[in-house]
Amino acid sequence: MQRLTDLELFVRIADHGSVSAAARALELTPAAASAALKRLERELDTVLFVRSTRTLRLTTEGEIFLDHCRQALALLADGRDALITGRSVIRGLLQISAPSDLGRNVLAGWLDEFLERYPQVQIRLSLSDRVADVYRQPIDIALRYGPPADSSLIALPLAADNRRILCAAPDYLARYGTPQKPADLARHNCLCYWLGEDIHDRWRLTRDGHEDVQRVTGNRVADDGEMVSRWARAGRGIAFKSALDVADDLLSGRLIHLLPDWQGDPAPLNLVCADRRQLNPAVRALHQWLAERCASRLDALRNAGFI
Repeated sequence: MQRLTDLELFVRIADHGSVSAAARALELTPAAASAALKRLERELDTVLFVRSTRTLRLTTEGEIFLDHCRQALALLADGRDALITGRSVIRGLLQISAPSDLGRNVLAGWLDEFLERYPQVQIRLSLSDRVADVYRQPIDIALRYGPPADSSLIALPLAADNRRILCAAPDYLARYGTPQKPADLARHNCLCYWLGEDIHDRWRLTRDGHEDVQRVTGNRVADDGEMVSRWARAGRGIAFKSALDVADDLLSGRLIHLLPDWQGDPAPLNLVCADRRQLNPAVRALHQWLAERCASRLDALRNAGFI
């Protein structure tokens, strides 16, 4: 059918026994209602009403079609009600992409707690440092560091003030010394991150408005953020990591914050999706859940004087 309102109009005409009364009920003009009825009969190739100057009654075919129309409209109304109800219930499958280090060592625990709080939610988690394509891959939402490269994406902030931190294990510093200024990084084994064609070996630090960019080198490069963290904890070199990733290591003393007077690059964490209509109750609840825990994690670092 061309229009759902044509079916609704047909049922109203049958109930009221009048085209003009049905038109008033649906806030249509009598002419528009008559045209809609004719359109419906033309599509069905069937006469639905026997008309005279004084009366309007259903044909046999019209009575048969009326029963089906009532059932169809009732089912559609039930469907609309289910959608409205579903929009207020936190449930359903969430397909999430997240960076490897954050996903394995931080996000996994937060998701366990989230599922305990919302047992009608299911999680399908994909961990990779490669940027997920939320348009082509079976991904509902992605957690990404940095501003979205595609301005058409919807990005909800999780940790807008997150930054990268220079850090190394006490064992490494005991053997090779602690850098006192950015230029000292040239004499150290720096653990670099590799994504696609690019090796992230230009480390940017700022202090009092002054920017210092160091081109670093080292004997280890990985395309997995968790591997860089493991190397750092094992005393293999200096890492330039997201504060969210290494918060537990810094607070426990497994890693030491280097050059604390200098700030590392901003590394804002966002929850990204392709369409605002994907922000259903489960996604919004997860966003709030993660944002609160990111804030708590960064507050712990601030209180300890790391950022």
